[in-house]
Order: sequence, then C-alpha cells, then structure tokens
Amino acid sequence: MAGRGSVARWMRGHGIVARVTAATDEQLDAPIVAVTVYPGQARVTRRARVELVPGERQVRLGGLPVNLHPDSVRVAGRGSASVLGVDVRMARLARTPDAAITALTDQKRGLQARLDELADADRVEEDRIDYLRTLSRRGGREYAGTLATGTAQAQQAIALGQTIADELATALARRRDLAEQRRLAQEDHDRVERELSARRSPRAPDRREVVVDLDVTGSPVELEVSYLVDGAHWDSTYDLRLAGDRLTLAWFGLVSQNTGEDWPECDLRLSTARPAVAVEVPELEPWFLSKYEPPRPMPRAPMMQAAGYGAAPAAPGGAYDAVADMDVPDVRTEVAAVEHGATATTYKPSRPIAVAADGTAHRAAVATFELPVRLDYVTVPLRGVEAYLRATATNSSEHAILPGHAALFHEAEYVGSTDLPPWAPGEEVELALGVDDRVRVERELVRRSASKAALGGTERRELAYKITIGNYSPGAARITVQDQGPVSRDPAITVRDVTCQPRESERTELGVLTWRLEVPAGGKTEITIGFRVDVAKGVRMVGWRE
Repeated sequence: MAGRGSVARWMRGHGIVARVTAATDEQLDAPIVAVTVYPGQARVTRRARVELVPGERQVRLGGLPVNLHPDSVRVAGRGSASVLGVDVRMARLARTPDAAITALTDQKRGLQARLDELADADRVEEDRIDYLRTLSRRGGREYAGTLATGTAQAQQAIALGQTIADELATALARRRDLAEQRRLAQEDHDRVERELSARRSPRAPDRREVVVDLDVTGSPVELEVSYLVDGAHWDSTYDLRLAGDRLTLAWFGLVSQNTGEDWPECDLRLSTARPAVAVEVPELEPWFLSKYEPPRPMPRAPMMQAAGYGAAPAAPGGAYDAVADMDVPDVRTEVAAVEHGATATTYKPSRPIAVAADGTAHRAAVATFELPVRLDYVTVPLRGVEAYLRATATNSSEHAILPGHAALFHEAEYVGSTDLPPWAPGEEVELALGVDDRVRVERELVRRSASKAALGGTERRELAYKITIGNYSPGAARITVQDQGPVSRDPAITVRDVTCQPRESERTELGVLTWRLEVPAGGKTEITIGFRVDVAKGVRMVGWRE
C-alpha cells in the first residue's frame, strides 16, 4: 500500500490525473447542521465525524437533492487528512431515500388498496342485489299461483318472499355503508396525494451523491460538505402600527422551501445576498444612428430559439427567527441577530427552526423598531372625498428594509395594507396609512357658464368649484389638498384667469394645484378655484369635463 500511495502522489505531482481506487468505500451519515437561505436559493451544510484507516480513502455522501448546483459543492473539515478530489454524481434509485415521501407513498398505496377492496365488495353486493331481484320476480310468479290454494306451499312462498325482501334490504344497506367508506377513503387518498405533490422533488426518486477522495494520515476526521440548492426562498412581511405620533415597524420573514429534503432544527440564517454565476459591471454598447432602409423581402426560414442558464455559487448568509417569552406585563418578541457585510446582511435566529420541504411558510421575527415620523393628511377631492393619513418616515435603523407587503394598524385596529418599497437606512419614505373619517372633504360646482364673444365668434366657458375641509379630530391637522385646472394642447384653445383662494402652494405645467393647510381641531377651511377657457371659432374642443 505504501508503494501504491507513492505512485499516486508522483502522478499528481507530474500533472497526471488518475482516479484513486479506494481501499474502503465509506458511506457518510452527515446530518444538516446549518442552512443559509437567500431570496431564491439556499446553502446547506452537512457535517460528519468518521473513523478512517490511514491511506487513500473514499467516502460518499448520498441522498442529496437533484437540483443542487454541482459547481457549488465545497468540502472542508478538521483532522489529519487532505482532500484529493470531489465528484458529484447522479444516483439512480428505485425508491426514494426520503423517509417522509416513503411513508406517504406507502400510505397512498394502502389507501388505494382499500379503495380497490371496497370497489370489489360493492360489485359483490351489486351482483347479490341483482340475484335477489331476479329471485323475487321468479318467486312472485310462483306466489301468485299458490296464494289461492291456502295450502302450506302458499305459506312457504310467503315466507320466502319475506326472506328475499329482508336480504335485499340488508344488501342495499351494505352498499350504502360501502359508499360512505369509499368516500372517506377517497378523501384520505386525495389528502395524501396533495401532500406528496407538495413534497415531491424533480426527478424523484433519483438523488445526487458527493464522492470525496481523501489522503488520511490520522483519525478521526470531521468533514463538512456544503452546496447550493434551488427551490428555497424567504420573503419579507411587515406590521406598521401607529400609536399617537409613534410608528412601530415589525419585520417578519416567511421561509419556505421545496428542495427535496427536510431541514431539521439547525443554525438557520437568512441572507439578502443573491448568489450568481458571475458578477460583472455592465458595459455600454455604441449608440448608432442610421438612415431608415425599407425591409427587404426575405425567404421564410425555420424559427430558432436560444436559451440561457445560470448556476449560483454563494456568499455567506444570514438568518432570523422569533421566540416569544411570556412576561407578566407584555409578550416580548425576540428578534434576530444582525451581521452586516459589504453588499448583504444576514439575520441569525434566536432559536433553531425546522423547515419541511412541502412549501409551507414559516414566519419568524427579524427586527422591531420605532421610526421618527411626520403625520399629515392628503386628499384629492376631484377623485374622491377621502382624506388619507400619511406618514413621512425616516429609516433611522441599521437595516436596509426589503420590499414586501405590510399590514397597517391604528393602535390595535387593522385598517388595511400596503406595499413597502426598498428602504435604505437614512432614506425618507411616504406611507399611506388608510382613510381617516374624522377629516371631511366636500367639492361642489358653484359656477358654470358658456357663451360666445360678440366679435370673432370665440366660444367661452367658465367653471368654479368650492372645496370645504372640516377637521373633527382632537388635534390640529396638516392637510395637503390637490386639484387641477385644464391645460391646453392647441393654440386655438386658451386657458385664462385661473384663480385660487387661498393662493395655491404649487402649480405644475400639467395643471396640478397643491395647497398645504393647517386646520385647527373642530375648524373648517374653504378653497375656491375658477378658470375660463376660450375656444377659437370653428374649433371643436375635446376633453372638457364639469
């Protein structure tokens, strides 16, 4: 053996690639000890401790998902050994090694056998009923012939008819009972089928296996195998709770996966990193301008399609989760520990989490913090008389908040939902927090006229509106009101004398008018807006509304 090892080392030193024939083929039992979940993938880490005789040895780790990325497999560890090579192979299996899928498959087969058994019993009862009905018709004819005689034979015919009727009733009852049993068994069969569909991985029952060639000089050896796998992701959801003038943001993560293997309770981390095959800065192509040339007729050719693909090595990740500790005053939510990297953030949960490969989402707390906020109202009476409570909040936390769905609460009351955009630390974002019925808005038409000028035949139209805002909340309210006037797109149509009282705060080229008002508690304020439009003779105006 010493000579064989020396030869192998000489071949490697001279650039000769050869497969090492191992003296032993050790099957590793390496449970999952850590998982880092990315927005669309996950890096899984398995660990095993193995006793090996010194020399060149080969160990195998099987039962891995088929959708792992072979080029992402990494082998590390501790001990007196060197990694000579790592191969990733496809293992063609007749039966899945997944214990959960095996149990569900066996349960489905048992239920199918039960359904077949009940179907057979139903056919037997159906034949029995047909036979009894045939016997009843035949006995009826005999009964009719003997009834007039009053003899003992007639009494026997009557008894036989009663027996047939009783048997027929019993057979029909058994069929009803069988139908009910079949219904219940079919419901169980369909439930198991749905569970199997949720858990079944692509190309099941085949699996991947990692084969590691080692040069062992001492024992034991602890090996750690990690790989990137598709079919896992985590999403962000939020609770935004407004209490007085304080806005609290609670950040939750929903973790789900359908990778083909269940994750036990382990070191689960969530990361904002996005593993990719390559990260390259985009380059600009030349921007050419040329004279338009009419297309020339071309002969018909078969259509061709091109497809691309991408794999993904990974960056270190992070995680999160929540543990609720019962406390006398309040229920306290434990949040995740945070690790900030150069381009990504990871969240480490406060407790291990098990995630089954059935697509079920598991919710855990990431962070909870209060945000400085300015509250005001926004209303657009032209579109609706609702006044929307708006919070202008600054992300004063260390977290780069990811886009996600947010539930809105005023104190303990749920008032609606919204979608949060990406939100960087220090960035200011406007959040709509629902309609507040304590601020009442009305918009009414107060003047309308149409006439023609005496000279030139120019048509003239005039409109005026009054907007009334009432504040019935307990405190003063800052209210932003938006309306608009018409904008001409033709020199034959002229918009004149746009008047506002009070004067608008802003006026855009597109005719949007904005007022920023301070309305005291219990107070009212009014806005009037009017304008005149002149239309040249013979011009038909479109877009007019009142």
